[in-house]
Amino acid sequence: MSGQNGYYVPHETKLPFLTTVAIVIMFIGAANYMNGSASGMTIMLIGMLLIFAMAYVWFSEVVTESEGGIYNDQVDISFRWGMVWFIFSEVMFFAAFFGALYYARELSLPWLGGDGYKITTNIVLWPQFENVWPSNGPTNSGGDFIVMGAGGIPALNTLLLLTSGITVTYAHHGLKDQDRRKLLVGLFLTIALGFIFVGFQAYEYMVAYNDLNLKMTSGIYGSTFYMLTGFHGFHVTLGAIMLTVIFFRCLKGHFAGDNHFGFEAVAWYWHFVDVVWLGLFVFVYWL
Repeated sequence: MSGQNGYYVPHETKLPFLTTVAIVIMFIGAANYMNGSASGMTIMLIGMLLIFAMAYVWFSEVVTESEGGIYNDQVDISFRWGMVWFIFSEVMFFAAFFGALYYARELSLPWLGGDGYKITTNIVLWPQFENVWPSNGPTNSGGDFIVMGAGGIPALNTLLLLTSGITVTYAHHGLKDQDRRKLLVGLFLTIALGFIFVGFQAYEYMVAYNDLNLKMTSGIYGSTFYMLTGFHGFHVTLGAIMLTVIFFRCLKGHFAGDNHFGFEAVAWYWHFVDVVWLGLFVFVYWL
């Protein structure tokens, strides 16, 4: 219940417990699958389906409560702080991966190449190792590969994401102005640009694997390339799905011009995805 000066206390629910059970089932299936069990994949898929089902039911309850006017201003503030801390955790998530790229490129390779006080490491381990980026290891274990340049698909994807940042802002202004047509058009364009980005990235991966011989096994360059771009692609996919849910909610008339945190939260997330991609484009593709 909630009041003007009170705080909403959610009713008792078994959904958190059931979601935890679904996650455990998924991880059991994944562990069995990685250890060669024939039933591992089936168990993992069952766990994933249960997670999606629990998420649908849980989110539906939250949406119903929100549209029913149960939440007050204090709850809204809590939601906003929760989203801020979630995005901060995502910032730290990518900061760790950018840190790994920096460490490998600017510290480890120069040390192995004989720079500074680590010169003995070079002499003992790999006397013929040269500090060259991109690197696929001192023994060329991953084979020769071609670097994925900044032109072509990466540049096009940058344009797509930057444009999507404009369209989601356009949709936000439409919502605040109570212009539903402007809102829906902006959202639709943003969703389309997001999924087109994912499609181009999938095509880029196929070209990298089949034509450039750029794989996860292509030394530190290959592993950091797929680690950073792969996780970012996952976040774009998740963001596009979230925007799709918001789009269907808008079709049902949800959100008001002065009360639409559900929309704002997804818009914040989408702008975060845009900013991370700019860092990727510069440090992974360009430099």
